[in-house]
Amino acid sequence: MIIKPKVRGFVCITSHPEGCAAHVKEQIDYVKEKASGTAGPKKVLVIGSSTGYGLASRIVSTFGTGAGTLGVCFERPANNGRPASAGWYNTASFEKAAHEAGHYAKTINGDAFSDEIKEKTIQAIKDDLGEVDLVIYSLASPRRVDPKTGEIYKSTLKPIGEPFENKSVDTDKKLINTIQLDPANEEEIETTRKVMGGEDWELWMEALEKAKVLAPGAQTVAYSYIGPKVTWPIYYQGTIGKAKEDLERACKAIDASLQKTGGHAYVSVNKAVVTQASSAIPVVPLYISLLFKIMKEKGIHEDCIHQIQRLFDEHLYSEKGPSLDEAGRIRIDDWEMRPDVQEAVAALWPEVSTENLEDISDFKGYQANFLKLFGFGLPEINYEAETEIEIPIQGVE
Repeated sequence: MIIKPKVRGFVCITSHPEGCAAHVKEQIDYVKEKASGTAGPKKVLVIGSSTGYGLASRIVSTFGTGAGTLGVCFERPANNGRPASAGWYNTASFEKAAHEAGHYAKTINGDAFSDEIKEKTIQAIKDDLGEVDLVIYSLASPRRVDPKTGEIYKSTLKPIGEPFENKSVDTDKKLINTIQLDPANEEEIETTRKVMGGEDWELWMEALEKAKVLAPGAQTVAYSYIGPKVTWPIYYQGTIGKAKEDLERACKAIDASLQKTGGHAYVSVNKAVVTQASSAIPVVPLYISLLFKIMKEKGIHEDCIHQIQRLFDEHLYSEKGPSLDEAGRIRIDDWEMRPDVQEAVAALWPEVSTENLEDISDFKGYQANFLKLFGFGLPEINYEAETEIEIPIQGVE
């Protein structure tokens, strides 16, 4: 069938298999070019492995250090003439490339919050890998079913304490507007923590440790974001921020346990990039559009794959070990948060309007990145041609 992008709000409801494969290949080629042959993980579990930072982690592990990887994701195959999700096509393309290069790659497809998927993952590690030396936690979900109680929790994007009002951009209509959000109540704060906090990361690490599938000295990393002050009321100081505080609490608990065998747990604070999750947060797409313009002008722009390559090279597997901030976090948002970058973005913020949006920001770049997530806009792909949507994942369970 011929597939075109169909965007509704902050979600593209179609995806292109050949475009997704081309995007994955781009990332693989970058890692191959940068691979230094230095130390790195050899057996890696990536929880949330099909898009964004999780997919980049899988690519860097395999094509940067030759690791075998087991991924966990929740993606939709093609069905009744409807294309599969972008994450499905990404995973199929990654696994095909990994297998062709002689690397182990298998994916568990299902709800990573569930006990069933944790048990299936552990069995796959026992059967195929024996143990893992790196666990990446990169889940992004709006809801979570508690595996013990069956209760459904839904996350909320809201400020805390006071209403929030600021500029944002309607990405469909290319309009600068003002968004207004009422503050969250205690229940909304708590349910957001249950979905996006550190509880599930702890449950994963406890299960892996109990099953004795963590190698001595194993490391684990969860991804987070802080961002600039302009986004703080809706993010760092809002409901998501409380969840991220809980992630850091969990990190300390996990680290204390791993240290018994020489391992460590880290939170890596990453830069703002275009992902399905970030596109849903008010203010953030406009901030990203301005940020991209400044960082590209300064020659320091990075996407997920560049960030994770740097995380591995400069922190996790560098000879001197990770460089941590005062709160014990790895900061690969360091270039984004440089004073000269943030001052330039702050100077543009009051000036941006519907009329000058594309002139003083990189909104076109934002849109291009967004469509690329779903396999669209790749120059080598003929989007007028028929494409096969039934793409199997060789190593999926």
